[in-house]
Amino acid sequence: VSFPFFIKATSLHSHWTFHPNFNRIFCCPDKEPGLQPWMPGHSEDHRVTISYGRKVLLTSSATVHSIEILNGGKLVVADTNRPILLRTKHILIGNNGELHIGSPDCPYKGNLTIALFGSDQEHSYFGRKYIGVGTGGTLEIHGAKKLSWTFLNKTLQPGESNQRNYLFQRSWGNRGIIVHIIDPKTGEVLNDDRFDTYRSKDESRRLAKYVDAVESGLILAMVVNDEGSNNLEDSAKKTLSRLGSKHITGTKASSEARSSRVFHSSYGEHFTASISIDILSNSSILELEDQPDGWGPGDRVVVASTDYSMHQAEEFTLLPCPTCTPNQVKVQGKAQFIHLGEEVDGVDMRAEVGLLSRNILLHGEMEPGCYGNEACKFFDFDTFGGHLKVERGFRAVHISGMELQHMGQQTMGHYPIHFHMNGDVDERGGYDPPTFVRDVSIHHSFSRCITIHGSNGLLVRDVVGYDMLGHCFFTEDGPEERNTFDHCLGLMVRAGTLLPSDRDSKMCRDITDGAYPGYVPNPRQDCSATSTFWIANPNNNLINCAAAGSEETGFWFIFHHVPTGPSEGLYSPGHTEHKPMGQFFNNRAHSNYRAGMILDNGVKTTKANDKDKRPFLSLIGARYGPHQDADPFKPRVPALIHHFVAYKNQDHGAWLRGGDVCGGTFPDDDGSHQQVKNSLFVGESDNHGMPLPDTPIWGPGGSDLTGRTLPRGVDFPMRGMQIYDGPINVQNCTFRKYTAMEGRHTSAFGFRLNNTWQSCPNNNVTDITFEHITSRVFFGEPGPWFNKMQMDGDKTMIFHDVDGSVSEYPGAFLVKADNWLLRHPDCIDVPDWKAAICSGRYAQIYVQTRNPANLNMDIVRNEYPDRPLTLEGALGKRKHYQQFQPVIVLAKGYTIHWDQLAPAEVTIWLINFNKNDWIDVGICYPQGTTFTVISDIHNRLTKQTRKTGVFMRTTQREKINHSHQARGYYYWEEDTGLLFLKVKAHNDREQFAFCSVKGCERVKITAIIPKGSPPSNCMAQAYPRHAELPVVDVPMPRKIPKARLVRSVCVCVCVCVCVK
Repeated sequence: VSFPFFIKATSLHSHWTFHPNFNRIFCCPDKEPGLQPWMPGHSEDHRVTISYGRKVLLTSSATVHSIEILNGGKLVVADTNRPILLRTKHILIGNNGELHIGSPDCPYKGNLTIALFGSDQEHSYFGRKYIGVGTGGTLEIHGAKKLSWTFLNKTLQPGESNQRNYLFQRSWGNRGIIVHIIDPKTGEVLNDDRFDTYRSKDESRRLAKYVDAVESGLILAMVVNDEGSNNLEDSAKKTLSRLGSKHITGTKASSEARSSRVFHSSYGEHFTASISIDILSNSSILELEDQPDGWGPGDRVVVASTDYSMHQAEEFTLLPCPTCTPNQVKVQGKAQFIHLGEEVDGVDMRAEVGLLSRNILLHGEMEPGCYGNEACKFFDFDTFGGHLKVERGFRAVHISGMELQHMGQQTMGHYPIHFHMNGDVDERGGYDPPTFVRDVSIHHSFSRCITIHGSNGLLVRDVVGYDMLGHCFFTEDGPEERNTFDHCLGLMVRAGTLLPSDRDSKMCRDITDGAYPGYVPNPRQDCSATSTFWIANPNNNLINCAAAGSEETGFWFIFHHVPTGPSEGLYSPGHTEHKPMGQFFNNRAHSNYRAGMILDNGVKTTKANDKDKRPFLSLIGARYGPHQDADPFKPRVPALIHHFVAYKNQDHGAWLRGGDVCGGTFPDDDGSHQQVKNSLFVGESDNHGMPLPDTPIWGPGGSDLTGRTLPRGVDFPMRGMQIYDGPINVQNCTFRKYTAMEGRHTSAFGFRLNNTWQSCPNNNVTDITFEHITSRVFFGEPGPWFNKMQMDGDKTMIFHDVDGSVSEYPGAFLVKADNWLLRHPDCIDVPDWKAAICSGRYAQIYVQTRNPANLNMDIVRNEYPDRPLTLEGALGKRKHYQQFQPVIVLAKGYTIHWDQLAPAEVTIWLINFNKNDWIDVGICYPQGTTFTVISDIHNRLTKQTRKTGVFMRTTQREKINHSHQARGYYYWEEDTGLLFLKVKAHNDREQFAFCSVKGCERVKITAIIPKGSPPSNCMAQAYPRHAELPVVDVPMPRKIPKARLVRSVCVCVCVCVCVK
């Protein structure tokens, strides 16, 4: 049976009203007895001072030069039905002064705007165009409570709302009845027609026949236009009556009419279908996860991008919508881009929806163009906004329910909200209730969002930061601790000029203030770090936050070796590198250019000089190794990153470098390691994005090879887990939808591209699940992105497949197929992976050379003399020493050769050697060379070195095998030019340590080489004399039966992680 709907669409006016609640009038500051009404009028020359116990109530709009509140003075803003605009150059709240706008128990309900104007008469501390809270000052701002941000719960398509839409064909005119025949299973419109029943009786009869011909089980929806039912003929009325239609419904105060009906399916189920007509067709419905409490018509919202580009964020204005469900809002206009509102392939990719409008607005009045400062080289708009700054020793500051627009300045110290050198601002500092900023929106501003400088314990909750310059949520000098960012959203974070880390490439090249003469900027290394959350001390909390688009990175943990600026001396050197991390829980990052998250790097804390010409606070290397009480001699404390989601970030989902990874050339925190557990990695999800004229890269991808936005070139090799350095442990993770294609080497596991560094043989993977994967691993091959594969790290790649869940051989190691230092005759080649599956006992040696340091090294395993491995060194050719980092098989013999004259100093470090592990080494030197060889132990933590033994020359090569720690032997085979010795570990090693429990065991060779000697390459003399037959020391494991490869899907935590 068909059921008709009758909906008469009428264009009506709409209205919106607020009804203040005065149930708690005694908690409202504007109801305090003794307040004097204050109406200062309008004069930009009027300087106002409120002091000596005077308490005034601002009841109307005003313009004054400035307001200073001090010595017991109090200014309260009346909560009235009339909007209030207060224009002033600054408001200074001095000692024992107070400014109150609402209270926590009585939020301000009216509409208040505070406009900061002008740029003259700079205050020595606060500057210009400001609200300043000085020592002893009180600032209480509490606007109406509104939902700060939420998620889309249904995908918003470009050009339409997220509901099914049926086009009202205006060419049909304004009269008659429009009919849609709808499939109840799919919602598809099967047929439609228009009947001008006002003009002709024949149209009524045609309508009756049309309705009678509709098949049972379909939905028939009728829309009655103006006068469409006035002349309806009896046959049509009878036909429609038989269908059960009795009601015509519409809604007042709206441009929309809606009707719904409950249907009974053939399966006995009931469902409701509805149809609506909206005269304002240029609108969309946003379906939200949460009820948008407090949102109303005229409010502005921003919907975040869910693609690679942050610039796909879109702003909308809310419209009245009486027919919306509690979780829906109507907005003016249509989306230009796709904004996802669903989980995709196990990853929550819903767009964030942030509220920009608040009923209390603080904004800077702006000039039509940029003027008067260096920023005008980079911006064509005025960047001199207002700012709010809080000085040490304030009495109380609590800010909620406020909007800040056109705030911040491209000058140091002037930010939308700035807590400056306040020390503890919670209970530890005597603040009860603790200081907070919450339910605030900061947008279209010019220098950060919230700056926490030398302040601890601040609560920043439910804050939306959108479209600003420089780091958004910013901790400044390094001593800032115990601050909490809870449920904060930042998006559209652009580069600014203030710090090297704020700047983009152009700014980095053009702004060289503080650099030493001759400085040549390297923007990608020195600058280019604009981040939504810039965390200079790990002991801060980030909970439920979203970094939804920045020019560089979402969350960046950065390290100040010593505190900088006014914070100098507040902690001892290295404190932040060892400070345990606060909570990092349930955060998300997407649409960032460089990475969703970076835990790496430091800032330069010394002035530029002739040895390091970079400016102060340029990016430099630093490593994180958290320990109890930030004391490296106390037990380690793991840094936990829980429930982190990262998607559509162009370089990395996360780049995490810390603990046991190498600082400079060796582990800074030997014995620690990194783990990625219980995580989901998705390569190419069903979030395809959309082709756009300015979309940088669009091409085929995914298992169906359909079009999609891509992070780099169409041939860029996407990798889920990029293994680099180590040791790392990857456990109980699922890799989904990594599809390689012709010319693009996508894989679940891969390695850092163009890598000069090392790969640790203790990188372990276990309990891995693959879903819709064409390539589990790819070691690389010469070509685009991989280049020539001639860097040291490109040649020494390795990881341990502990349970065989990658290779199907439990306990096997995966090595680069052409690295014959690591192979044996039973290794299994996997050509598609450019890898071999091998067994063995693997470790590393670091070969450090001095005098000269710019040479290349060939290392040869005696079992494969025709397969040398050539290494160029990890440190570049301009260093005063060089370091080569080959992975080797233990209990084997090797020879080392040089492309130039042998170095005068060679130090061999034993890395990942357990007690009694050894290798034999022959090092090439010119004839006539004499040697001094010693062994020692170097403690990286205490920086102390202890000599442990001396190597004596022997004329019997076999005697080198009888060495012990205090006395060893070396054999100088002068006819081949090889110095032979056995390097052996004499101490125990912790599980994840590079070195022994006593320190790094080393052998140091000092050579006196005759002048004029030729290059030291002895391979032709060494082989076949010292060649050996290949021996399999560790048998290959048995392959896992296929049935054992089935595993359960693991918990979704993050995507696209790079770990070092």
